[in-house]
Amino acid sequence: QVQLVESGGGLVQPGGSLRLSCAVSGSIASINIMGWYRQAPGKQREVVATIDSGGSTNYADSVKGRFTVSRDTPKNTVYLQMNSLKPEDTAVYYCYVKTRRGFNYWGQGTQVTVSS
Repeated sequence: QVQLVESGGGLVQPGGSLRLSCAVSGSIASINIMGWYRQAPGKQREVVATIDSGGSTNYADSVKGRFTVSRDTPKNTVYLQMNSLKPEDTAVYYCYVKTRRGFNYWGQGTQVTVSS
């Protein structure tokens, strides 16, 4: 059984930083893409950042220059460093993994709230 366990969410003031982590456990075939999505109240889930097995990254325009996605491949762990946080970054953040065979897995979500 594959599990994605996220940590690092919480409440932070505007301009602050948080680091999210997501550890993948269980029997899972070769992971290709790892990343993060988010969903704010009343909005659709949207991609935040992804990183593939070669280290290539993609970011939503709204987070470019502020967020950094990275991965520790041997540990099957993906990270999201979030700096200069804004109130509009408030959302539930979901870890995402896609295997080379095309199977998708999701974490349970972690709340990030940016507020003074």
